Amino acid sequence: MIIATRNRSDNKIHSLVLAELEWTPEVDAAEVQVEVEAGVVTLSGEVGDYFEYLAASRAMRRVHGIAAVFNRLTVIPRSARWVTDADIGRVAERVLTWSANIPGSVRSKVEAGCVTLTGQVDWDFQREAAERAVENIRGVHTVRNEITLIPRPVSEDAAEQIKSALSRNPQLDAGHIRVSVLGNTAVLTGYVKSLVQKTQAGAVAWASPDVTTLDNRLNVRPY
Repeated sequence: MIIATRNRSDNKIHSLVLAELEWTPEVDAAEVQVEVEAGVVTLSGEVGDYFEYLAASRAMRRVHGIAAVFNRLTVIPRSARWVTDADIGRVAERVLTWSANIPGSVRSKVEAGCVTLTGQVDWDFQREAAERAVENIRGVHTVRNEITLIPRPVSEDAAEQIKSALSRNPQLDAGHIRVSVLGNTAVLTGYVKSLVQKTQAGAVAWASPDVTTLDNRLNVRPY
């Protein structure tokens, strides 16, 4: 389904998004509606599982020119109608327990197909690992990640250390990124050329031992 957009650039992005969705085998592109306005892409429609929902989001990172994405796809598990919350909960507990990079402090709760993760961990990669561990469980509609990072003392040169890490990254033009650290919160401002670069800059900041919260305000300027 093609929805009219405001300008030529949006029309081009719209075509590229449709082509990338068609190219993505994990996604049934016929079920996804796409709208583009001022470089912002909105996806809507229904998909068969949470894996497909995430695959559609990942596909948008591969499209040049997108400034932001709103994924409003609804997950209607077509092949898992028989799966109960208790079933999902048992599997979630098992995968969280057996994953080597997820601390035992992480807990899960399932309600109406939504898995909520709670607890405290030392690093963002552990929080992300917990989310990835449960997102592909059959019957899951969505995942709510409420895991927090344990607060710790902040070094005086925290912002400078993050800037140095950004400058070492070949995927980023660190000269356009500004960093400030307020308490345990890292704030990124400035601009990057793609959603992939915005995500990458955030990952660099999360690797700082001083950061427990990230405010990624980077703008995407593709052209």
